Amino acid sequence: MRKILLVLALFALGCAPAKPPRWQEGGAPLVIPNARWDRPDEDSVEIRANGQVLEDGDLIYVIDRAGRVADEDYEAVAVLLPDGHLAGTDSMALGQIGVTNASPPDRFSAWLSVRPDGTVVYFDDDGGQISRGKWYGCNGPALRTCTLVTQIITLRDYVRRSEGSVSVGVGVGVGF
Repeated sequence: MRKILLVLALFALGCAPAKPPRWQEGGAPLVIPNARWDRPDEDSVEIRANGQVLEDGDLIYVIDRAGRVADEDYEAVAVLLPDGHLAGTDSMALGQIGVTNASPPDRFSAWLSVRPDGTVVYFDDDGGQISRGKWYGCNGPALRTCTLVTQIITLRDYVRRSEGSVSVGVGVGVGF
């Protein structure tokens, strides 16, 4: 996971990051549902059919049907490529997204899963499972969109938790 932090720290140093690859044409097609992720001891996350992603009612991301993710200022953050890779600005690898699971940038094995019933499970390094709430409204093809949003929120939260233990001279967490 330190590799993730190093990459994200280097990402934060850039003044004007290049848009993710395929930003103009988009990436993997997505179905945008009206959905809600109820998380234990955390604010809920909501996806609206217009692509807005809200946390406790505040806009944090915007996703579109072409797999693009933008921040609250509509600046490019990432694109879900057709092969499942999540590419960030400056072509930064942000993991792999399947329909029901996602892996971090530095591993091939899943670190989270959104099951068909909406249950969110995180996997620790020893293979243990940690329940992280449940998505409502993520049925059928919309499941991949909920997995994508779960990945983006997980990366953002991972960086936030790690900020206190890593000193890089600038703020880490631009975009996540």
